[in-house]
Parts: sequence; C-alpha cells; structure tokens
Amino acid sequence: MGESISKKTEYQSVLEPQEKPQKVSKGAKSLTIGLPKEQSDLEHRICLTPDAVSVLVKNGNEIVFEKGAGDAAHFTDEMYQKAGAKMVYSPDEAFAANIVLKIDPPTASELELMKPESTLISAMQFTGQNKKYFETLVKKRITALAFEAMQDKVGNYPIVRAMSEIAGSSSILIASEYLSRGQGTILGGVDGVPPTSVVIIGAGTVAEFAARAAIGLGAEIKVFDIHLYRLQRLRYSIGRSIYTSIIDSENLTDALKTADVVVAALRAEKGLSPMVVTEDMVKEMKDNAVIIDVAIDQGGCIETSQMTNHKNPTFRKHGVVHYAVPNIASRVGKTASHSLSNIFTPLLIKTGTLGGIDEMILTNHWFLKAVYAFKGNITHQYIAKKFELRHRDLRLLLAARI
Repeated sequence: MGESISKKTEYQSVLEPQEKPQKVSKGAKSLTIGLPKEQSDLEHRICLTPDAVSVLVKNGNEIVFEKGAGDAAHFTDEMYQKAGAKMVYSPDEAFAANIVLKIDPPTASELELMKPESTLISAMQFTGQNKKYFETLVKKRITALAFEAMQDKVGNYPIVRAMSEIAGSSSILIASEYLSRGQGTILGGVDGVPPTSVVIIGAGTVAEFAARAAIGLGAEIKVFDIHLYRLQRLRYSIGRSIYTSIIDSENLTDALKTADVVVAALRAEKGLSPMVVTEDMVKEMKDNAVIIDVAIDQGGCIETSQMTNHKNPTFRKHGVVHYAVPNIASRVGKTASHSLSNIFTPLLIKTGTLGGIDEMILTNHWFLKAVYAFKGNITHQYIAKKFELRHRDLRLLLAARI
C-alpha cells in the first residue's frame, strides 16, 4: 500500500506541470555538438557564432563544424577553429555528433546520417515534411526538438521573439527600398512634406518593431488587430499614442487606400494566419504601394500573396509590389546568428550541467513543448494524427523513466 502511494506521488510530480519536478541529474556531461552546413543557399544563419563556441568549449563541450558552415553568416572557418571547434570536411562527420544543431530541418538524406539515439535541434516545419521523415526519426530513436516551440521559464518563445524582432525592423527597411524605387518616395517624412502612411496588420512582436522603425523614420502608422488587448499592449510597449483599430472591413479598407506600405504580421493562433486583406482591397491600393507579408510562412494575411524567396523576393499584382519571403531574418544572417547564439549558448551549458538532453527535458517542464519525437516515439499529437503515426504522451514516457 505504501509503495503504491509512493509511486502515485512520483507520477503526479511529472504529470502536473504546475508543481516543481524533482531534479534528476546524472551529473555534468560533455556534449558533442555538430554544426552541419545548411544545404539551402538562401539560408544565411547558423545557430552558434565563434564566440558562442568558445564559451561552450571552455565549459567542456566539443563542437564539430562542417567546413564553410558559417560562411553565409560571415564567420570564417578560421574563426571557429580559433574558438576551439573541430573542422570536418563532410556532412557525415557533422551529423555524427550526439547533438545536431541547425536552422532548417534535415533532408531525408541528412537524417540518415544521424546516429541512433542522437538529438536533433532545428526548426520543425512539419507542413513541408512527409510521413517517411517522421518514420525515420522513430526508427533511429532520435530525440527531436523544434526550436521555434522552445519556451523559457515564464512561457515566452525566445527564438520566435528574437527572429520576429529582426523581421519587424527589417520589414520597414525593405519597404523603404522598394518604395523609393517604385514611387521615388522616402519612407518617413521630411520638413514640409507629408509623411508616408504605413499600415501594420497585427500587434505582436513583428508589429512592435516595425512600428518602432517606422515611427523613427517619421512615418504615420496605423495598427490593426483582431484583439483589443494586443493593441493596448502594443501602445504600452511603444510608449506613445498611436492610431489603433480592431480589424473590420470598413476601417481597414479605408486605411489601405491611402497606405504607401502595408506590413502584414497577423500570426496564426492555430493553423494558418487569417486572411484579412482580400484581392478587391488590394485593387483599391495606390500604384507602387508595397506589401510586406511577414506571415507568409503561415499562409499569409493577404489574398494576393504568393511565397517568394531571397533570390526573387517580389512580384507585382494590381500595381502593388508584394514581398513575401518567409525567412526574412536570414537576410541579415550575421545579426540573426548572434541572436540565436545568445539563446542556445546558456541552454546548452545548462544541458551539459544537468547531464544531457534527457535530463534537461525531465527536469524542466517548460522545455517539453519543443519535443516532437523522443526515443522512438512521436510525442506531438498533431503530427501523429496528420501522418497516421502512433502518438505517445511525453509526460507518460518521462514518468516511466523515474
């Protein structure tokens, strides 16, 4: 009877996230982290900078990087070697590390290079994957984490926020470039000349940093969102009175007619982003106005948007310039890489201190949401349902380990 009660208490400590779990650690462990080169020539980021590598190596970890892995972010092989990383000449050696850290999810051929029981940390992007990808994760018993789903202790998503900050600021700089080309107009304003009009759809992090950049240049901004509390929070964050409105067809349509720039950043709460700007509304916009659809990776907020890339970033429809690149942060790869490193470095140090990824997951419930595959099991319910795979609750799997 006493033994039964004891087991029940242990299970509750895992299954109830509001309670602080018992710390289970096997002691500090040296991590071997692989940094393979991204295959896409449109991806310019890397998860760890040479400075971050230096800190990790000094903490007893081994970093293995594929030759040229940091070139696109303007970090040379020599910089990584001086920081203490080991350079390898093939992706096979980089993917042989116990922990593989990269931006894009690995291709099917890259996944085959990973060792059984190893760990993958990358973007998930499961909408672009097929069933075989996840079957390979299960077969090789790989623990896989989606870094965009990683939370911190207070429930925020640090990587999403960091990349959103960059995307928000960059969207205004990009719009300024195309506005000057198409209209011969400077984004912002100068004495004696009416300011340009910027409409921002959404009131999250992207919107906040787009608004800051636009205001700094002297533009007149109007912000729309579905939720009033988000508009209130944005106004508080910016620290000044700005035009805000709940999205409705009349107010938004009127604002779009006079807009020089539209930044669409209304993120999805579940599934795809809501499409709030119809093709008819785009037809009413100024010639050579610019749309930056930051939400295009989740379907976009503009009916006329079509996904583009850094090589061919824009197209014109109804006289309006559309920019719909999904990974805007990659445009400034060096800055984005520094930002990613600031998040990954302390996380990896803590992982090593606790004794490895398993202990990190077990002792930090705020880390659980990022895990979608764990030692031969799919632990993300949506993925399991979509690809008709067996789903196992991660908390139950962890409870069995105690």
